[in-house]
Amino acid sequence: MRKVVLNSTPIIILRNIGRMDLLKQLYENVYIPYGVYEEVNIIENCQIEDFIKIVKIKNEEAKQFFPTSLHKGEVEVMILAKEINADLCIIDDYLARQHSKSLGLVVSGTLGILVKAKEKGIIKRVKPVVDDMIRKGFYIDKKLYNEILNICGEK
Repeated sequence: MRKVVLNSTPIIILRNIGRMDLLKQLYENVYIPYGVYEEVNIIENCQIEDFIKIVKIKNEEAKQFFPTSLHKGEVEVMILAKEINADLCIIDDYLARQHSKSLGLVVSGTLGILVKAKEKGIIKRVKPVVDDMIRKGFYIDKKLYNEILNICGEK
């Protein structure tokens, strides 16, 4: 069974557009570290969906070995992913993604969730979902926007 660890941005943006169902339909085991749970609660002040497991990382000391430019949630995502031998980390921040890859983790972002959802036939088109995300404050540069639409055959 595939294990996926999420950072706060995918949760916040998918909740804002009413598409948390995508996570539930795509992944069997969805985890967030406690640091991400705290971030989502502070920013969004709402409950985490029942299919998401909240886990405290075991190795708190490991945090000191990460760059201070990374957020607590991002660091905990990487540590938890290593601890539970996750198949995938979903992180949007570029620096955190690069660091995750250097640790040997498989990384995707919120847009990757949409691409996979289209591949699996869960959504018919990616463009309206991405446009909705942008309207709700998700930043995506024009080049990446066009690249995603191209990958999905919607250009």
